Amino acid sequence: MLVTALLGMLVWLAGRYEISQVQGALERDTIDAVSDIRGALTRNVQSLQSLYAGNPAPKSWTVDAATLLHEHREWVRLEWRDAGLATLAAADTPFRTPVFDLLGRDNARTDVAVACATARRFNGPAYSGSYFVPQSDGLGVEVMELCMPLVTSGRLSGYVVATYSLQGMLSELIGKSYTRSQEVSFTEPDGTRLALHGSVRRGKRVFTAQQLLDLPGNTLVLRMDGWRGAPDLFPNVLTALVTAMSIALVSVLVLLGKDTRRRLKAEHALADALAFRKAMEDSLVTGLRARDRDGRTTYVNPSFCQMVGFSAGELLGRGTPAPYWPPEMAGEYQQRQAIRLAGNAPPREGVESVFMRKDGTRFPVLIIEAPLINVLGKQTGWMSAILDISEQRRIEELSRASQDRLQATARLATMGEMASLLSHELNQPLAAIASYATGSINLLQVAQGEAAPALHPTLADLHMALGRIAEQAERAGKVIKSVHDFVRRRDQARESVPARALLDDILPLVNLQARKLQVRVVTQVDEGLPDALCDRTMVEQVLLNLARNGMQAMDLPGLRERELLLRVRRAASAEGNRWLEFAVIDAGPGISDDVARQLFTPFYTTKTEGMGLGLSLCRTVVEQHGGYLDFAPHPPQGTVFRFTLPAASEPRSRVASLE
Repeated sequence: MLVTALLGMLVWLAGRYEISQVQGALERDTIDAVSDIRGALTRNVQSLQSLYAGNPAPKSWTVDAATLLHEHREWVRLEWRDAGLATLAAADTPFRTPVFDLLGRDNARTDVAVACATARRFNGPAYSGSYFVPQSDGLGVEVMELCMPLVTSGRLSGYVVATYSLQGMLSELIGKSYTRSQEVSFTEPDGTRLALHGSVRRGKRVFTAQQLLDLPGNTLVLRMDGWRGAPDLFPNVLTALVTAMSIALVSVLVLLGKDTRRRLKAEHALADALAFRKAMEDSLVTGLRARDRDGRTTYVNPSFCQMVGFSAGELLGRGTPAPYWPPEMAGEYQQRQAIRLAGNAPPREGVESVFMRKDGTRFPVLIIEAPLINVLGKQTGWMSAILDISEQRRIEELSRASQDRLQATARLATMGEMASLLSHELNQPLAAIASYATGSINLLQVAQGEAAPALHPTLADLHMALGRIAEQAERAGKVIKSVHDFVRRRDQARESVPARALLDDILPLVNLQARKLQVRVVTQVDEGLPDALCDRTMVEQVLLNLARNGMQAMDLPGLRERELLLRVRRAASAEGNRWLEFAVIDAGPGISDDVARQLFTPFYTTKTEGMGLGLSLCRTVVEQHGGYLDFAPHPPQGTVFRFTLPAASEPRSRVASLE
């Protein structure tokens, strides 16, 4: 058998050598053919450039182009186009019917535009992808466009477009020696043939070589197929056989001696490997268990014995039920083992189960099983890896308990935030209610001490004060509802509100505090602004909070200019028509760098009576509307707080006013 194999190997190697020689020659021919095509395309570009020597007129250009077409059969059409790709002059090959007569030239306008765009980007000639042009005879031709920009005095003056026939490129640009005994073709990357040229098939064996033709803007695959007969055998087979057999016999004797020594060495290596495997199995913390096809245990490692508390002698040879199965789960385990022994493969990720130690304690395990294959490739049973996951379960329970505590803490923090928010936002309406109530009492006292004719104006004032009280009470209710929805992350009820109306609603409260602090309040609303799409109550609270902060910033002794500007205009951005910008500008001393870094941090405040939640909540409200809130210095003195709100679709006319 060895001698026969040796002889067959020699014959096979000779055939492989001849095949490699033929394949190598075909690869070299393919590389040379691609090189010929590249050189020819370069020369063609030079020929096209010579057409424009001396700034020819379209008529003389057409004559020269016809001469070039007569010399280059690979071209089917030449065109002179201006910078806008309009055709100034054109010429078709004289060797065939014009290619674009059936569908017209405009059908390929896209390919020409793509090639010329690539040429303009590369500042040199570029090629388009190939495409099929049907002909009137029922056939067609695969063509490719070459576009070369024409630059005059550093400016693009036009293009020259040459239409190549892929079939013509194969027949004209490749040496005839390549196509006499081989078939040459252009193919797409998926193997689809675009053009074919060369001899018909001869011989029984096909050799194929491919080479990429990488052009600016396009890549083609040049494929070359060669056909050869089967390689011949050695010329003197008998001499070769005798020599080979003699060498083989001597080699067999040598190999026998070496084989004996290798066998002895392999036996020692096997003994060492068995000892190493035994030591490795004894050191494992993972339990190993092997069972045969009948479910009897054939092997257990020390880790498994230590895990279940039984010795190897108590487990080996035992069938079902196993002594480490809990009695209450024996039926379920029996069913699962029957399914496994029937040949159904277990899941790769393993199966979780519960085992029982010898002392009766239960513990969770992860069982990963795989077929046990012998040296003949036959399955003789199942090998199981058992992991004690008691510690993993304990860690998971601790993690779950920790997560529950974190969630409880988060809920408590949310409740605290809601309480802080309510107390913070209700300060102004409740203060207003108290002020109006006190004023009503004073008016009643005045009315009682005066005569009856003077009572009527007083009653009118009393009516106004009581109305104000009702309005502020209603406002307090809205604030509570909006804050409640805000904390519970419910969808806010948004409506289309004029920007002027938002300012008008808060001006009574702002003016009330402004009179106390001797601050002049100015409002400025641009004309033609659209309505704001927002939660009216929450946005009014944002404006009120920013205005109150601005007035308090100007409550400094010696500050002469105390003016608060409330301004509304379109946002200065690329999408300004969709956003409104609200600005609150004060004339205070400004914000220091240390304070600016923590200004929006919850519970950070510079006021003795503040809670540190106002600006943080304002930013949250604005961001829920999709906008942003920021601040910046306002030269020569003061700070501007800006925030944006989305605009409604229908704008309304607004008139700027100064109050």
